[in-house]
Amino acid sequence: MSNIEAIVIGGSAGALDALLSILPALPEQVSCPIVIVLHLPPALPNHVPEILSRVCARAVHEAEDKAPLRDQTIYVAAPNYHLLIERNRSLSLSIDEPVHHSRPAIDVLFESAADAYGPAVAGLVLSGANQDGAEGLWKIRQAGGVAIVQAPATASSPMMPEMAMRRVGPSAHVVSLLDLGAFLAKLVGAKTRCGDLPW
Repeated sequence: MSNIEAIVIGGSAGALDALLSILPALPEQVSCPIVIVLHLPPALPNHVPEILSRVCARAVHEAEDKAPLRDQTIYVAAPNYHLLIERNRSLSLSIDEPVHHSRPAIDVLFESAADAYGPAVAGLVLSGANQDGAEGLWKIRQAGGVAIVQAPATASSPMMPEMAMRRVGPSAHVVSLLDLGAFLAKLVGAKTRCGDLPW
């Protein structure tokens, strides 16, 4: 059964271009909050929300501590802060040590999302050049959530999706970049149409 209440996405090199392809393709029926971690330079301004806002119909915000997650909204991690989802479905920022040399780290977001949502979360690992996200995606799958990986052949930096595929194993859904928007729409839309997963 599909009952996805949140989508978490992580990526690094090449992931912003992927998001610019995926997010505009999502129909309004994908109403659940979307939370994104990209590896960003810690000392530079975060222009990702502004860039995504230009192509997305839904609201895009830089994540703020204690902010409640709202439908039809995209949240982007702030530079130099880990981003977590609390069990009360609010956001939390942390200055704990970097993970895989990154803060924010994808694993931190994904692991907290697995804890907060259990089987009601979908995680997506996009293009990137290290192993961040692999362990977190595995935790999402272990909690009963849906694990999705951008097909490495369609990623400008395939290492991150390859590592996620290796860690999660055959239960990961490997989807080409051009098909990711439709895949997410079917995954979430299935909840209201027939209740069955789209595969």
